[in-house]
Amino acid sequence: MALKSTIYKADVQIADMDRNHYADYALTLARHPSETDERMMVRLLAFALHADSALGFGRGLSTEDEPDLWQHDLTGAVQLWIEVGLPDEKRLRRACGRAAQVVVVAYGGRPAEVWWEQNRATMARLDNLGVVVLPAGTSAALTRLTGRGMRLQCSIQDGQVWLTDGAETVHLEPVVLKRGAR
Repeated sequence: MALKSTIYKADVQIADMDRNHYADYALTLARHPSETDERMMVRLLAFALHADSALGFGRGLSTEDEPDLWQHDLTGAVQLWIEVGLPDEKRLRRACGRAAQVVVVAYGGRPAEVWWEQNRATMARLDNLGVVVLPAGTSAALTRLTGRGMRLQCSIQDGQVWLTDGAETVHLEPVVLKRGAR
């Protein structure tokens, strides 16, 4: 029998001063049995960084033709495609052909640095691709906020992010490696 996803609920208050976006979101995250808490929390952070009422989570790790998060316009066209982790170059080329903008949120310290060095030349040719990397250790720190029912506040200002549950606060500054054309 296949294992089922574990459901997490997150009420997130976002104050993004960089984008002038202030909103509350009631999110449901399905954590695939093979997904770590760290990766799930990076998905939640990616949502906060690009928060919009039309942004939604994909069906998960087992679905190859969907991203971790995506946003469609009213015609159904994919406006934003977000990948979390270290996706392969073929997947990114395909995503760049399907979406107006593609963003990778890489994490993991040294493996993320190696992935970037190996793929930098290829990614430079993808005009609508943006890449940000989380500094080593910050994605692991996000796991301290993990719970089946989370109440989080996220503040974003000058490229810095503060995510808190009221008792614990994680501060991070994602590093932009490549900006995608909008």
